[in-house]
Amino acid sequence: MTVRHRDRVPPLVWDAVLPALLLLNVVTTYPAPELPVAAALTAALALPLVWRRRAPVAVFAAVVAAAFVQWLVDVQLPADVALLVALYTAAAHTGRRGTLLAAVVVEGGAVLACLRWASNGAFLTPFVALSATVVAAAVLGVNVRTGRAYLAAVQERAERLALHQEQQALLAVAEERARITREMHDIVTHNLSVMVALTDAAVYAQHRSPDRATAAMLQISETGRQALTDMRRSLGVLRADEPDAERHPLPGIAQLAALAGQMAGAGLPTGLEVRGGHAHVPATAQLTVYRLVQEALTNTLKHTPAGTRATVLVECSAGSVGVEVTDSGPRPAAPSTTAPSSGHGIPGMRERAAAYGGTLRAGPLPGGGWGVRTRLLLGSGGAGAA
Repeated sequence: MTVRHRDRVPPLVWDAVLPALLLLNVVTTYPAPELPVAAALTAALALPLVWRRRAPVAVFAAVVAAAFVQWLVDVQLPADVALLVALYTAAAHTGRRGTLLAAVVVEGGAVLACLRWASNGAFLTPFVALSATVVAAAVLGVNVRTGRAYLAAVQERAERLALHQEQQALLAVAEERARITREMHDIVTHNLSVMVALTDAAVYAQHRSPDRATAAMLQISETGRQALTDMRRSLGVLRADEPDAERHPLPGIAQLAALAGQMAGAGLPTGLEVRGGHAHVPATAQLTVYRLVQEALTNTLKHTPAGTRATVLVECSAGSVGVEVTDSGPRPAAPSTTAPSSGHGIPGMRERAAAYGGTLRAGPLPGGGWGVRTRLLLGSGGAGAA
């Protein structure tokens, strides 16, 4: 409470306390004949201290000038303590050179005072005492200045750290949004493309082959449920009462066979070959492989005519995973191959591959058809690839 009340009082009021006490001391202790000179010199020495925080160098110069006049008229005053206060203030607000200069000036004043007012020629004892007070005032001021600079540096560092943390949080949010955008694009585009193809097939077969139409409708329903499951998982809002969502694992290399079957049911015969074991491949890398294959097959389904066939080749080694998706159908270059990356389609696939140090190549094949190739380096992290 004492600190709180002290902080409410303006600094100017605190700085006026010492001059007021020194003037009160002169008025109450000096005889009438000596009072005018003593009061004037005391005011000249003490009153500038009221403004010592605003102009420390100017106040120090004014106090030194008043002390020199006092020495010239040969009057000893308790207000000489104002020199030490002015020295402390100058040391607390100026640099090393200014502090040294101010200390030398006050020390010179101490020498002059001891030469004139030392009793019985005893110079050494008062000189040592005054020199000690001068050094103490200067050191105290330097310590205050150093502490203030340290606190300012700590505060600046804390502010930079807070700004850095805020920037990292914003980057994390942006990365999470980009991840969700890629996931939503892959999930929605793929499943809607499959559902549209199955719906067209069901409409075509509803009169000629009702059984095939029913099977297509059931597959549409299953595809929709799988899409909802993937969306819930990607958005991180799975609930405890969603057994269907909990039953499905995170898509990976093992689910590529089901993906190939789904694409075949939608009208795109897809061959799959997985070389090497994939048990050592991290789950996030497997999800990246799955999404790359899913996006490539979805593009094939959307951009090629009926009768096109697709082939998926996944090569797993100790330190990398190669992915190659090719098809046999003619297809013009997709606009997204030359457009700036927006996180969708082929640009989104490139971002996924780049997260694992891979470079994705997509384009027409020399013998016809379209191909997508990349190799993911498992030692490249890929924390954001999923």
